Amino acid sequence: MSVEIKSVKKWSQLFFKGVKSGDKLLSINENEINDFLDYQFYLKDEKVILEIEHDGKIKRIKLHKKAEDDIGLEFETYLMDNQKRCHNKCIFCFIDQNPKGMRETIYFKDDDSRLSFLFGNYITLTNLTDKDIDRIIKMHISPVNISVHTMNKELRVKMMHNKRAGECLDMVKRLADAGIELNTQLVLCPGINDGKELLFSLTELGKLYPAVQSIAAVPVGITKHREGLFDMPGYNKETAADVIDIISRFGDEFKEKHGTRLAYAADEFYLKAEREIPDADYYEGYPQIENGVGMWTSLRDEVDGFLKDIDPQAEVDRKLSIATGVAAYPLIKGIADELMKVYPKLKVNVYEIKNDFFGHTITVAGLITAQDLINQLRDKQLHGLLLIPEVMLMSDGSLFLDNYSLDDVEKALDVSIDTVASDGVDLVNKIIG
Repeated sequence: MSVEIKSVKKWSQLFFKGVKSGDKLLSINENEINDFLDYQFYLKDEKVILEIEHDGKIKRIKLHKKAEDDIGLEFETYLMDNQKRCHNKCIFCFIDQNPKGMRETIYFKDDDSRLSFLFGNYITLTNLTDKDIDRIIKMHISPVNISVHTMNKELRVKMMHNKRAGECLDMVKRLADAGIELNTQLVLCPGINDGKELLFSLTELGKLYPAVQSIAAVPVGITKHREGLFDMPGYNKETAADVIDIISRFGDEFKEKHGTRLAYAADEFYLKAEREIPDADYYEGYPQIENGVGMWTSLRDEVDGFLKDIDPQAEVDRKLSIATGVAAYPLIKGIADELMKVYPKLKVNVYEIKNDFFGHTITVAGLITAQDLINQLRDKQLHGLLLIPEVMLMSDGSLFLDNYSLDDVEKALDVSIDTVASDGVDLVNKIIG
C-alpha cells in the first residue's frame, strides 16, 4: 500500500530532504502505511526510516526526531483514505428515517473504526477483519466504542440485516482478552432487544469487565418518516420504566460485586417513564455522557456549583430568549427562573420547540431544525437575543440539519443568535451576560 502526499510543510525535515507534493509514502520502519493510524503509530519511534516513492524511484530517508515531532507531511484527508460507509441495514437506523432536503453529511452512514479512536464514534465491527483486530491489539488502541445492541448473535443478525453481525461479537471478546478498553452501546427497541434479551446482553457484557468499561442503553429514535421501514413503536411510560428497572437491578448487583454499576439508562428513559433522574454519584464520572446518560444531572450540578459563586448583588439588567427541545425544556426553564429570582432585572423567555420536522416523538435539542425554530418563534417576543444549544448546528457552527445557516434564521426572526455549549457554566454565563 502507499499513500499520496498532498503537500510538505515548508522548513520541515522532509522539506529539506526533497520530498514533494505527489510523492508516495510507502512505509515507516518497514511497516506499510495504509492510513492515519499506521502513520501515527509508527512515527512514535525517535529513529525512523521512511520509504518514499519519488519520481518513480524509491528513496530511503532516515530521520532522528522526538516522538511528538511533526515531520511535515500533509495528506488529502485526516484518515489518509476514504471514510468507511456502514453496510448494515439496521431496523432502528435513524438515518433511514431522514426526509430529503437536509444537509448532505446527514445521509452518510459512518461505521469507521478509525473515527472511534479519533473522535469517539461508535462502530458495529461489521466492517472489520481479523487483520484489523490484530492491528488494534498490536497498537493497543483504547478505548474502542462499540454499538453492540444485543449479545444474542442470531438476534443481532436480524436486527442489523448483516450475516456477519453475529460472528463479529467474537471480536468483542478478542479485544477484551487483549486488554483493550471498551465502551458499549445498546440501542433498545421495544419487544425486540429489551426485557430478557437486555438482561442477557448486560450479563454477557458484564463477564468482560474490566475490559468493558461502560454500557449505555439508549431508546430507539422513531421519526414520522418511516415509510417502508420496519414497523416499530417507540417507548412509553410503562416500557421505559421496565428498562430502567432491569438496568437498575443489574447495576445494583454489579456494584456490590465489583464496585461499579457498569450499565446506565439514557436520560430519555427517565423522562419517558416520568421518574426522577439519579444524582451525580450514580453516574460514576459520566462515562457515557455523550450518549445522553447523565447529561441532565451533569448540567444541573454545573449550574448549582456556579450559582454558589456568583455575586447576587451584581447588576444584571438584560432581556433575552432561549429555545430548546421538549426534553430539556423543564430543566432550562427552571434554571432561568432561578436566575430571574437572583437578578430581578433579568428577563428570560424560554421556548419549548416541538419537532414538527421529524415528528413529536423526537424531543432532543440536537435534532431541532431551523424551519421549526423559525415557524414556532416567528410571533414570539425574543428581545433581540436568542440563545440556542450549539448541538443544533454542525460542529463548525455553520448549518442546521435542514441546510439553513445561522444567518438565515437570524434574518427570518430579526434576532441575534448565540450558541450555548452543553455546559452549565456556559449556560449561566450566556444568560447573565
